[in-house]
Amino acid sequence: MAPSAPPGILMRARSGATYRFDPGALCLELLTTGGPGEFRRHETLRVPEDLVAWAGRSRLTPTPALDVSAHDVAHARRLRDALFRVTTARAAGAGAAPADLGVLNAAAAHPPLVPSVGPDGGRRWAPGCDGAGLLSTVARDAVELLTGPFGHRVRACASDDCRLIYVDTSRPGRRRWCAMEHCGNLHKVRTLRARRAADA
Repeated sequence: MAPSAPPGILMRARSGATYRFDPGALCLELLTTGGPGEFRRHETLRVPEDLVAWAGRSRLTPTPALDVSAHDVAHARRLRDALFRVTTARAAGAGAAPADLGVLNAAAAHPPLVPSVGPDGGRRWAPGCDGAGLLSTVARDAVELLTGPFGHRVRACASDDCRLIYVDTSRPGRRRWCAMEHCGNLHKVRTLRARRAADA
């Protein structure tokens, strides 16, 4: 059997280099598709096919066969933006806006995708996978994260010019960067240059 790919999403830096970012939770993977305000320029959810493609890149296994509408895409953007604000506030040690929690809880109230066992004994999804079920699954994952044992470990990348949100699942709880091979390495390079400049 071929080895599975490491967890996470392939991201592209401004330099064009790619790196793998593992936010640690399904709900936080949705935040890589854009966001509110200044992050609107990174929008990738425009048509139903975009939301289906995101589900295919996510940690949902196997990929559900989804029936997604334009309304679902608008709902996904609304949920993502609310979740971005909620988790950013949590990472900063602040409270979330009631309106954003309302969006999250309303999405979670819908029936989620339902897992089942196939004839071959493998995992599959019950028939009827739709956009509302996908977003409910994402919202319920967010509820579990925010109210669970790792709720206090929701973090924002320590880099000044990165806003990626992740849950620190490391044993010591000291993860600082979205990805060591990206922001972590950039920090090392900047620190080294600053030290050399000071020595000079």
